[in-house]
Amino acid sequence: MSSSPLLADLVEALRCLPGVGAKTAQRMAFHVLERDRAGARRLAERLAAAVERIGNCTRCRTFSEDPVCALCAGTARDRSLLCVVETPVDQLAIEQATGYRGHYFVLLGRISPLDGLGPKELGLDLLAQRLAEGEVRELIVATNPTVEGEATAHMLAHLARAAGVRASRLAHGVPLGGELEFIDRGTLAHAFGGRQVL
Repeated sequence: MSSSPLLADLVEALRCLPGVGAKTAQRMAFHVLERDRAGARRLAERLAAAVERIGNCTRCRTFSEDPVCALCAGTARDRSLLCVVETPVDQLAIEQATGYRGHYFVLLGRISPLDGLGPKELGLDLLAQRLAEGEVRELIVATNPTVEGEATAHMLAHLARAAGVRASRLAHGVPLGGELEFIDRGTLAHAFGGRQVL
């Protein structure tokens, strides 16, 4: 590496980004210092502002600059539908790919005792309060189909049943345009077990 402690610190700081290892962080650091110092300043300013001003919505827990995000504050969405997702990026994916017009609740993770994530960290107490308000009629569980995601889904279904709310789960299985010979065994077995009448 270089004899510059600041450069070494920059490379190490860039490694906090997902998928960025030592070599990629080094390339990024060298690029901004060699070719785009103005871009680096702009990035530093925007990053500092975002870290300072973006928090979580008090109602759904997604990222928001305001105490209540625009989706929760709006009146055009169906308040009887509540979709539970693991992360804000999952919420964005559903917003961009579907015609869903209900509300959201963002867990900011999934049940994972090894990572110190339990019901309290996921805000399940807030979700239970929201369900107890009586406005929600259907809880749509949109956690990822991982071991932790499935455990979280079961806990959410139990929470919904306790509040007298219908719980549904996103379908899993063969992707649109996929070919059976290329689908992994677990996905194919899940899709086969969840087959529907035509």
